[in-house]
Amino acid sequence: MGFDIQSDKPNSPIPTGHQPPSATVTAGTIPITNQSITTSATNHKKLTLIPLIFLIYFEVAGGPYGEEPAVKAAGPLLAILGFLIFPFIWSIPEALVTAELSTTFPGNGGFVIWAHKAFGPFCGSLMGSWKYLTGVINIAAFPILCIDYMEKLFPIFSSGLPRTLAILFFTLFLSFVNYTGLNIVGFAAITLGIISLFPFILMSLIAIPQIRPHRWLTVLSAVGLFEAQLSSCAYQLLGMADLGFLPKFFGVRSKWFDTPWVGILISTLITVGFSHMDFTDIVASANFIYSLGMLLEFASFVWLRRKFPTLKRPYRVPLGIPGLVVMCLVPSAFLVLIMVIATKIVFLVSGLMTVGAVLWYFLMNYCKSEKWFVYANGNEIEVEDLQS
Repeated sequence: MGFDIQSDKPNSPIPTGHQPPSATVTAGTIPITNQSITTSATNHKKLTLIPLIFLIYFEVAGGPYGEEPAVKAAGPLLAILGFLIFPFIWSIPEALVTAELSTTFPGNGGFVIWAHKAFGPFCGSLMGSWKYLTGVINIAAFPILCIDYMEKLFPIFSSGLPRTLAILFFTLFLSFVNYTGLNIVGFAAITLGIISLFPFILMSLIAIPQIRPHRWLTVLSAVGLFEAQLSSCAYQLLGMADLGFLPKFFGVRSKWFDTPWVGILISTLITVGFSHMDFTDIVASANFIYSLGMLLEFASFVWLRRKFPTLKRPYRVPLGIPGLVVMCLVPSAFLVLIMVIATKIVFLVSGLMTVGAVLWYFLMNYCKSEKWFVYANGNEIEVEDLQS
């Protein structure tokens, strides 16, 4: 994720008196600068705390919908136990990793910065490609999910041209809402979050199965998921452009709404392309690419702690290197399991996208060396300058 967050604290983690030394950008080298990370956010509208909370909610959860297959496959007892236990073995380790790294290296496209600082520009670019592809593939699933629920009430959406047009309209309309501004998306997320959660509280007290409101509420939940994911993808492209991984035009903002319209447009077009895939293949491919990105993220986290042990960290996970390894091993095992049980089509799609991501890195370096596009160029701030 890469949202601009409003804060009363200074954005830059550079101690007073430490001035960034100048550096020359050479072909094949992608600079990461804490200056470019933070200054790009200071001149634009900020996202306040409450909308950010609901956007994160839709980014990582989205509501109590879509869990029926788990209950059907494993039964109520195992499904409920899974919902209770899984946050402790997956969500908490991931949250701790994100808390430490995002506060140490703030900015749009955070995990790109983490991988770059840990393993160099190639891994940074690969991380950005994996995470971005995960996002746009996930986005493609939400319009399909909405139409699948709506076709129960409107059978005309079950197949053919009406279904295709409905998915296209849904995607374009929500993309336009995203274009109108991150604050609008944030407050929409608040509204959708409250609406989608309230009926479940109500139905826990009074059971009225005849109404079946969950169909419409699932659509609202999917809308929130779509908007949060699209914002994340668009701002990730903005961050990668700020960091020099992509040409500068990828970070162009709208003059009216100050949103990264190029990132929104590119993400929308890719989403439309993926929306014609089978829903199951979409989700499985996204999970596979996500697993690759998370494995690299966990590795970056541990290696950064070893590589820069004295680096100033506003939040620090209170564990040593062995403890961090153990903490990351359990969720990593789940990621490997997801990859092992993938189908052939998922292996094919994920493999092609990974090869494309590798080729994209070398293409961008070649374009930079030939000066075909304009890239962001900032002063290099060495990590040592941030050490206490």
